[in-house]
Amino acid sequence: MLFGYEWDLSSPLAFAISILPILLTGLVVTIQAATLGFAVALVLGLVWAVLKAVPSPFISWPAKVVTEFIRDTPLLVQLFFLYYVLPEYGIVLPAFMTGALALGIQYSAYTAEVYRGGLEAVGTDQREAARALNLSPARTFTHIIVPQAIPRIIPAMGNYLVSIMKDVPILSVVTVLEVLNVAKIVGDRTFDYLIPLSMVGGIYLILTLVASAGVRLLDSWLPKQGIPLK
Repeated sequence: MLFGYEWDLSSPLAFAISILPILLTGLVVTIQAATLGFAVALVLGLVWAVLKAVPSPFISWPAKVVTEFIRDTPLLVQLFFLYYVLPEYGIVLPAFMTGALALGIQYSAYTAEVYRGGLEAVGTDQREAARALNLSPARTFTHIIVPQAIPRIIPAMGNYLVSIMKDVPILSVVTVLEVLNVAKIVGDRTFDYLIPLSMVGGIYLILTLVASAGVRLLDSWLPKQGIPLK
């Protein structure tokens, strides 16, 4: 018995059914961490993309250096830095929040490039037309450029969402009870790793298939709502 759950070891099927509820609790944590990390990556990635596009090298070059550093260092190192180093300077975050933040920071360097590609794909004629209509740069960006860039970046962003989901197990090193960590605990207590780990593999397969299907649906739906692609 662990976390209030009783496990039936009488048969493999009974064991699998008995551990399913606790694995699902871990799955909830996995989804929450992936969702929060992806949200951070979306927002921070857009910030990096905008800063890197600024004409002034005093702004664009530091942003490029930071994103390159983030992209070229392992997620595990960044996670350990946030979890162990920040408390030395008085910044103490819960393990879950630290893990989600590490995921978001790591993937923001990749989403920044996706944003950059999407924004640059919008033709200059769109900007010239907005300028002719006397629209401000901010309004041009938010009402003209971004709506046209969104359909272009959906597939790539969907790939990173799936990647973040598959990287959530790394958070187990800072005691986050995501689904793989829960399965490992079950295996430690019952000395049976085959069933819980196999179930986690199946859960991740279903999760990624659902996420991929959702991204494809969104990708096909957006252009139909009147958002121009060219």
